[in-house]
Amino acid sequence: MSPARVRSLRADAQLNQDRLLEAAAAAFAREGAETSLKGIAKEAGVGIATLYRRFPTRELLIEAVYSNETARLCAAAGELLSTHPAVPSLRAWMDRFVDYMWTKRGMTGALHSVLVADDDVMYTRGLLADAIATLMTAGVADDTIRADIAPYDVLMALGGVTLIAGDPSQNALGCRLLDLLIDGLRNHG
Repeated sequence: MSPARVRSLRADAQLNQDRLLEAAAAAFAREGAETSLKGIAKEAGVGIATLYRRFPTRELLIEAVYSNETARLCAAAGELLSTHPAVPSLRAWMDRFVDYMWTKRGMTGALHSVLVADDDVMYTRGLLADAIATLMTAGVADDTIRADIAPYDVLMALGGVTLIAGDPSQNALGCRLLDLLIDGLRNHG
């Protein structure tokens, strides 16, 4: 999804939009993309007219949730580094990535129709790889992460982990696989 021109919203409208996106992300993860839009509006504490005024179609809401979740995940890289060392920040970001993928799972079919262009998928992968690069660069700088691994490769490995253990019921397996991945990224030299 290439960046679109964003008009600024009034503070109350922005709050409503944020609540709608949060409620929709939770509902999509729980019930899939065909979940009740009325239920999403209710969970967000707004009327259905507010939802439709901001997102006239289900597809636009799905696209907005996906973009918002991607932006939040990418922003988390810098936020984590501001309070934690590189390796714990990268590991915490990986946990968030797994949660992000779980949210997407509920929207998979609908996302296919929204993200029809390979450019959209590559743009998103680029954003995620850039976030990983931010975390890895900090670790290379403090000599805790190897310098010979490409961030894109780490992203693909994370994708593999979520395919194998992306369901919340497989949390223990997912944690072990992420710990294994982190250990492979550490600079043991």
